[in-house]
Amino acid sequence: MLVLTFICVLLIALYGTLIIYYTWAWKTIPGWSPPVSRPSPQARITVLVPARNEEKNIIPCLRSLSRQTYPKELYEVIVIDDHSTDNTAALVKDLAASSSLHLTCIQLSALPVTGPGQQEQAPNARSYKKFAIQTGIKAAHGALIVTTDADCWFDPDWLRTIAAFYESTGAKFIAAPVRISASTPGSSTLPAQQQTLLFLLQTLDFITLQGITGASVSRRIHSMCNGANLAYEKEAFEEVDGFRGIDKIPSGDDMLLMHKIYKKYPDKVFFLKSRPAIVSTHAEHSWKGFVNQRIRWASKASTYDDKRIFWVLLLVYVINLLFPALLIASCWNRWYLLIALTLGIAKTAVEYPFVRMVAAFFGQQHLMVYFPCLQPFHIAYTVIIGWFGQFGSYRWKDRNVRKLGSVKK
Repeated sequence: MLVLTFICVLLIALYGTLIIYYTWAWKTIPGWSPPVSRPSPQARITVLVPARNEEKNIIPCLRSLSRQTYPKELYEVIVIDDHSTDNTAALVKDLAASSSLHLTCIQLSALPVTGPGQQEQAPNARSYKKFAIQTGIKAAHGALIVTTDADCWFDPDWLRTIAAFYESTGAKFIAAPVRISASTPGSSTLPAQQQTLLFLLQTLDFITLQGITGASVSRRIHSMCNGANLAYEKEAFEEVDGFRGIDKIPSGDDMLLMHKIYKKYPDKVFFLKSRPAIVSTHAEHSWKGFVNQRIRWASKASTYDDKRIFWVLLLVYVINLLFPALLIASCWNRWYLLIALTLGIAKTAVEYPFVRMVAAFFGQQHLMVYFPCLQPFHIAYTVIIGWFGQFGSYRWKDRNVRKLGSVKK
């Protein structure tokens, strides 16, 4: 009993030290804004939007892109339609014909195939989103590639901020912030979704992940980012052979690529901490969608070439696994229940200042009132999702995906 108690105390001490470090690192990231007096922008940008069955989201996304303050002649938007079975491609083409936006739609279903009926099973197509992005990069005219998702919307100064940061720093790879929002573009009211357990859980979890992203990238302690808001040089992408070597993995178009570029340019990978650079996206609307999304994210853990993040993920998982283990052990000895409660209080106390600081950056600090109450749900979901991420399968964009990149339609 004393040995287990000592192990628990040691693990929570290590975890607390890690979170305190993240708190310090986030706090020391300078907020960035373009210099008041700076030359006219020069960077030519290609925004890539991979999309599959996004007819409900694609038009608001593209309209938000058309309202960018960045000079229209300096950026283009390429939507890569990934075998949609709805009207996504038709909507994009209609908008391209009537909008001032430099907009192109590439349909993967129209590309040459390797054999009769074999396009979906082509080696690169197995990774879907990476294949779509790679296809878009081949068609891109911009020197700076910016990737986002079809269910996102943007501050009018989004591209202007990214371009100014790129030109000021000479960055090869930029990770930028992403926020889950319940409000839709142009709406002044919040839907009832914001009050649901599902929305609160995934929003606060996402805030935590964004804080860790900013802290880890700024201090270059491990690679972390979100594909809804990335920028990297087309030349750097080509220099590291793009997704070669990670193209059989269904996910990982963001973090796995980031680490490849980091290995070649360790001093040219940055996190852009700037409110105009925030990309907003919708929360998953169902528990099934949320679980599948998180399993997809967790499935990448065993494929990380960056072993620094592996040990962080392992520590986080073990800390959360302690709680159900201690609760089960408490059936024989109540001492373990006391340990579980003490660890829960310590975990919440050390995490709260960090998450609140990041939530304030995103303008979502009002959600922190729910943070302590959601701890049991977060612990349970971390344990379950972590397990299924390594040993289970998930459904993504109407495709059943198993480990090692095998896919069943």
